[in-house]
Amino acid sequence: METPSSPSCGAAPIDSESEADQVTRSERTAVYPGSFDPITLGHDDIVRRSLKLVDRLIVTVAYTATQVKQPLFEVRERVELLERVYADEPRVEVSSFQGLLVDFARSMSAPIIIRGLRAVSDFEYEFQMALMNRSLWPEIEVIFMAPASQYTFLSSSLVREVARLGGRVADFVPPVVLDALIERVGPSVAGE
Repeated sequence: METPSSPSCGAAPIDSESEADQVTRSERTAVYPGSFDPITLGHDDIVRRSLKLVDRLIVTVAYTATQVKQPLFEVRERVELLERVYADEPRVEVSSFQGLLVDFARSMSAPIIIRGLRAVSDFEYEFQMALMNRSLWPEIEVIFMAPASQYTFLSSSLVREVARLGGRVADFVPPVVLDALIERVGPSVAGE
């Protein structure tokens, strides 16, 4: 009597030490888009925690803002700051993009989008965007992540406004970003 694992049914048994070791899972790649003007510790928290879920994370700066914003740093400067923040992390790539996020993700073979949610108010907009992206590329998955509790109030817009008004933002941004803010708006952002 033939059993399902016998060679005569057309399937060869797997030699557990050779063929099974050759089977590798595909690299999980995600895109984390945003304005990152500037990158905050809330963004950094999402990036570092995302690396527990994916093998490769593309942090990408959008040229086209989804909301009207007065930029503090040009896109090129934001990309450079992100590269400096993640210089120690080989699994993080930094880029910028124009056009539809879903088209960029597909071009990068990244079927996962990471989005941070600070509050319920973020969810409605992000949910709508996730559904639109899925209608444009059915294979896309969106992962919503909440930042660590100490960063739930934090946004780039808030940091930009406080910095422009001379307030201290040293506790809200990575050190290289603080240095760039000091150069751009003055030492008061460091509490000096």
